[in-house]
Amino acid sequence: MSAKALNSDDANVWDNKHSEVRKKPPWRVLFFGSDNFALESLQALKSAWGFSNSGLLETLEVVTLPKQTIPVRSLASELGLVVHDWPYVPPSPSWSLPGGPTSGGFHVGVVVSFGCLLSQDLISSFPYGILNVHPSLLPRWRGSSPLIHTVLHGDTVTGVTVMKIRPQRFDVGNILLQEKHSVPHRCTAVELRQMLSRVGAELLIKTLSDLPGYTEKSTEQPKEGLTLAPKVNTSMCWVRWDQQTTDYIDRLYRAIGTQLPLRTQWMSRPIKLMNMVDIEDMSTSLAAQKRPNAHPGDLYFCKHSNILCVRCQDGWVGFRTLVLKKKLSASDFYNGYLHSFFQEGHHTSTQPGEEPERAANCPGSFHTPASVIGCNGSIEK
Repeated sequence: MSAKALNSDDANVWDNKHSEVRKKPPWRVLFFGSDNFALESLQALKSAWGFSNSGLLETLEVVTLPKQTIPVRSLASELGLVVHDWPYVPPSPSWSLPGGPTSGGFHVGVVVSFGCLLSQDLISSFPYGILNVHPSLLPRWRGSSPLIHTVLHGDTVTGVTVMKIRPQRFDVGNILLQEKHSVPHRCTAVELRQMLSRVGAELLIKTLSDLPGYTEKSTEQPKEGLTLAPKVNTSMCWVRWDQQTTDYIDRLYRAIGTQLPLRTQWMSRPIKLMNMVDIEDMSTSLAAQKRPNAHPGDLYFCKHSNILCVRCQDGWVGFRTLVLKKKLSASDFYNGYLHSFFQEGHHTSTQPGEEPERAANCPGSFHTPASVIGCNGSIEK
């Protein structure tokens, strides 16, 4: 049998044990993963391996980062799987993978939320190359944070892509399988991760059930519709009250707020904003009625619902919890820091274009640090 590649992504489609292409399961699989999105796929592979009638897997081992707190490491250990630390350092150009000649190596690698670039030598070591389960409809949202950017940009449709890994580049390989799904209304990035991780696991098992067939029919990614999903940086957490709308702050909170709390400043002191309320909550409507002349950053405390409302570019947003050295409810913050200010009749706190130094020392408003304004974060509407 010839060593003809199945497509441009395959460098070597040879079975290491039998010196010929294996055209059907069971496969020897090496899994690469790190965070929570990878867990459903790893669990699905283990279940397929443990189910004797499936005949899908012959071997399953795991590669992950060396930290003991990595979710994939914890699950792999719990499942009794062999775990290898990343990175591998090839001892020679003809180095072999874990398992070595005695076990015949591995037919295919599977990458799910691993975050490390892979070399050509590593990819070529697998007869069927390395698959990647990616939580977006590539080429939309290539990069490390597709779930966050899906929510942040208000996408209504998303999905999962199973693709082939290419060396030293993220998310550019041929597509084997892709499945569309609607984004649930007002879901968070965490909720979307949970949903798509299950979809990804199902697509992975489906791909492995006919790996040669899906490999042969794989297609290049479209050139149109490419968007990037870079890693989130901390500057994105800072709210720009005069530049960001209620809708954008809501999406920002649902995209990153459960992992990186939104931030602002009060009296030059940093504050974390937590437990954001629905932007259609009646408290924000009440704030608009009571403070019709408020400016971005101005505060209003809604006593009946215990919500602190903040004026932004086009309306009001509300939060139930804040962190100022320690966690405080909205009422605790109001009673401890704002009550006397508002009791004295100070209802208009800042003015458009007011000097940053003056705004920063106004008890009745939040503000964005000057060092954050204009930095390379996200200032979108």
